[in-house]
Order: sequence, then structure tokens, then C-alpha cells
Amino acid sequence: MPTAAHAANGISDGVVKIGVLTDLSGVSSDNAGKGSIVAAQMAIDDFSKDHKILGAPIVLISADSQGKTDIGASVAREWFDRQNVDMITDLTFSNVALAVDRIADEKHKLALVTGAGSSAISNEQCTAHSIQWMYDTYALANSTAGALMKKNLKTWYFITADYAFGHALEKDASEIVVRDGGRVLGSVHHPVNSPDQSSYLLQAQSSGAQVIALANSGTDTLNTVKQAAQFNMIQQGKQVFTPLLSLITEIHGMGLKNAQGMMLTNGFYWDRDDRSRAFGQRFFAIHHRMPTMMQAAVYSAVLNYLKAIQATGTDDSDAVVAQLKSAEINDDVIRHGHIRADGKLVHDMYLVQVKTPEESKGEWDLYKVVETVPGDQAFAPLSGSKCALVTH
Repeated sequence: MPTAAHAANGISDGVVKIGVLTDLSGVSSDNAGKGSIVAAQMAIDDFSKDHKILGAPIVLISADSQGKTDIGASVAREWFDRQNVDMITDLTFSNVALAVDRIADEKHKLALVTGAGSSAISNEQCTAHSIQWMYDTYALANSTAGALMKKNLKTWYFITADYAFGHALEKDASEIVVRDGGRVLGSVHHPVNSPDQSSYLLQAQSSGAQVIALANSGTDTLNTVKQAAQFNMIQQGKQVFTPLLSLITEIHGMGLKNAQGMMLTNGFYWDRDDRSRAFGQRFFAIHHRMPTMMQAAVYSAVLNYLKAIQATGTDDSDAVVAQLKSAEINDDVIRHGHIRADGKLVHDMYLVQVKTPEESKGEWDLYKVVETVPGDQAFAPLSGSKCALVTH
């Protein structure tokens, strides 16, 4: 039972409970997974040494969605209805995130999406109780495709994971390529978690496209690049490989010999400045890997969620969302960000190039930042949004 003090402080049931619904067993378990749980706990520790807010305890729970819509939705309903979870974060896969967003909206709870990238989450399928925290498919495609088009790489072929995220990434990138005067020569779709990418690579090779764009993620991206190297497709240099979503764990797994020179877009890189380095090193001390942008985003989302409760004196979801949308998001992960009416966190993105083995000074020294892309240039303009929350 909540105490009178808790109720007076606006904490609805005497506890602020946060759920990390992640991928603990699938293609993105290294990108999110246990590292996301570590990041959430770090945020709670940094916010309050005694793990309390307004006198109420902060509780963290976690579960594996297995990347399946029905499992993710079932966990979310159980958490909201029976376990009094106030906010769910991570939501690694777009299909899971879209389902949980709708449930959170129905229950007047919050979903802070840090792992899923489909631009629909904060566009045509936006909700009043969801925020897309770190990146979306448009921002990734816009920055990376734009950089390659400037190098006169005009013909593209896509190897795409056959689910919501992959389709969204291919769609967004294709539109940007065509907009900038390029051509899409074709695409091939593969099931998620496909260990054998050989037939898809051969189709991409035979297309003759200058750019082979990978609209997949996690171990699928890792396997595609490793197998391309086995076929000497990378060493020949006739076609440029660009993973449109590739996190530091995958580049680490590919090895610099295979990944060197690739252009990528990220929302966070641990070695960018002193604040990101300090955060990265604290995370590494616990998790023994540097944080991906998804894991870093969990830290930022949880920390700012707690700050918003503190500022408003309540865990009421509508009040918390209003506070988040009115505040500048500025922490060790996100700098000078703001949350728009559509629930998209807009902030600087970073165009990076993978270092050569000779350039790297250590195991996780993998990128050089080529360009900082201002948020209002990286993300799709609000004027074109199809989100029902946006008034044009």
C-alpha cells in the first residue's frame, strides 16, 4: 500500500517502476540486451544513491521480448496491468515497439523507445505516450546516403531484413537516394537471424550497383559483412558496402580489416569527447564492452524520465511527457536535444568512418567522426510529419 507521503508526492502507487524490454537472446542481444539493463541501472544510480525519488523507491525489472510482437505485447500488458510498471524502455525491435506503444497509450503509461528505429514510431504511428529517443531510419539513411551520394556513388542495391525496421530503412534510404539523383537497382529481403547470407550477396553483386546497402542489424549485419569478405567482395573494392544501422559491437565483431573505410551514422560514440569518454569508461568497467548508441540511449531516457518526475512532483504520464517535451535533453549521451510534438527526440547525429587497423590505437578505438550533422538536418522536418499530434 502506498504511504500518505508517497501519495502526497504524486507517486501513484508508492513505487516508480521501470521495465527494460530488450533482446536477450536474438540478433540484437549485443546491441541492447544485458547492456541496456546495465545502462538503466547506471541512470538510476546516478540519479539517486539511495534509489529513491520523492521518497518512493525506484525499481528496475527486465525481460526478453525475443523480437516477437506477441511476446512483447504480452509482457507489456502483464507489466502495466499486474506489476504496476510506469515506463517501458529499450524495445529493441520495431514490431515490438509499435505494439507496446499502442498498449502504453491505451493504459496511459509511457514507452521510451531507445532501440527500435522505424520512423513510423514517431511519424504516422505516433502516440501521445511514446518518445523515440535516439535515432530513426530516416536520420540514419539521410546522413549516410547523403555522404555517399556526394562521393558520386549513385546506384544502390539493398540487402534488407524482412521486418518492420528493415523495410522502413530501405524505404527511407531509397527515397533519399532518388531525391538526390541516384537510382535503386533492386533489393533482396531475408528473414531475421539468417546465418547464411551468400545467396543475397551474390544477387547484390550481380546487380552491379556501386553501393550495397545493408538494411538489417545485429548479427545479420555482422554475418553479411563477414561473408562478403570471404567472397572477396570487400577486398576487390568494386562495390561499397554500407551498413545503414551498424553499432560498435558489430564493427568490433567484423574486425577493422573487413570494416575499414565504411561510412556509418550514429547518435552516440564513446570516444567523441570527455563526457562521452567518461560515460563509456564507467559502462565498460561494468559490462566489459563499450556502449552502443542503443545502450547509451537507455541511460539517457531513464535519467531524464526520473528528472521529469522530480521536476513535476508526480509520475503521472501526461505530466511527465509534457515536462520532457518542454526541457532540454542534455546529459553524457545526448547534447542539446529537444523532443518535438511528434515524440521524436531531435539531436546531433555523427557521420563516422571506420578506422583502418593502422589508425586504431586500441580495441574499441574504431571510428573517426567525419561530420556532426545538426539534428534539424539529420531528422525529417516536422512540417512533413503524418503524426496526428502535429498541427500543421
